[in-house]
Amino acid sequence: MKVSYHGHSVVQIQTQGKKIIIDPFITGNSLTDLKAEDVTADVILLSHGHNDHVGDTVELAKRNNALVVATDELSTFLSWQGVKTHGMHIGGSYQFEFGRVKLTQAFHGSSYTTNDNQIIYCGMPAGILFMSEGKTIYHAGDTALFSDMKLIGERHPIDLAFLPIGDNYTMGAEDAAYAATLLKAKTVVPIHYNTFPPIKQDPYQFIELLPNKNGRVLTPGEALEI
Repeated sequence: MKVSYHGHSVVQIQTQGKKIIIDPFITGNSLTDLKAEDVTADVILLSHGHNDHVGDTVELAKRNNALVVATDELSTFLSWQGVKTHGMHIGGSYQFEFGRVKLTQAFHGSSYTTNDNQIIYCGMPAGILFMSEGKTIYHAGDTALFSDMKLIGERHPIDLAFLPIGDNYTMGAEDAAYAATLLKAKTVVPIHYNTFPPIKQDPYQFIELLPNKNGRVLTPGEALEI
């Protein structure tokens, strides 16, 4: 399974002949190596409704005839835009042909701001567990530290975890490092930092905070094989 990082919280997964993208905030993302018009995807996974996570979902989904998997309120809102969706809720999982998706809790907000400045409530935010080829990836989305991360790691041994470190809107580096100890993931990658001034962080300092030094800073476009 090939997994690549593309700035902010954008992650791509290639598995079982499918291309999956998580939180495709591309247009307006100064840190990404991607161009929205060049991205192909079979599946889009969304952690929550904020614009810097939904990003280019509608355009990508329509152009690629991609399936969007998200919490039920967010998937309903996107279906109104003519997008093919599969709604879920926290704690639920579903076996797709490309792998199993399970949503976990996350402590954050979830709303979408339209071009005319209307705020659309999009249900609860979520983390994403993705399981395929005998491997488990955890994308925490935007979240604070919470103690049940220990249960997530115990119930679903994690090969690769993507954790926000930007502070201000999510966990900062110290809390994210503690989250990593709870999750016991084999490899931890920092996300959601340096895109905007309030979330400026040094990802290498985060790596130094990890007791097991099991972190990896990925530059936009860099990939791992798991």
